[in-house]
Amino acid sequence: MLRQFLKSKIHRAMITHGDVDYEGSIEIPTDLMEAAGLWEGEKVLVASITTGNRLQTYVQPGPPGLGHIIINGGAAHRIKVGERVAIMAFCLSETQVVAQKLVLSETNEIIRQGR
Repeated sequence: MLRQFLKSKIHRAMITHGDVDYEGSIEIPTDLMEAAGLWEGEKVLVASITTGNRLQTYVQPGPPGLGHIIINGGAAHRIKVGERVAIMAFCLSETQVVAQKLVLSETNEIIRQGR
């Protein structure tokens, strides 16, 4: 039987930019994508810790080392610049999966592995 598991989580990320006119997605720096095990185009659930809003979108790679996490398209109406979010990806597996979890600072630097 396949079960759905959390496979990647970036916790307490700060939304640094937003662009309503973009076609859609969330841009995440490639260094954070690699650390969390996220791939370009992967579906993610973005949950605002600030407001409780949630939405699904896909990951677009951004320049590494800048800490810019950009919410685009209609999603920028639901989650705004300055909000803290959890970005989560899930997988299906027949065996248990241990998620790669990161906790970020206010400047989107990794401060520790998540629990």
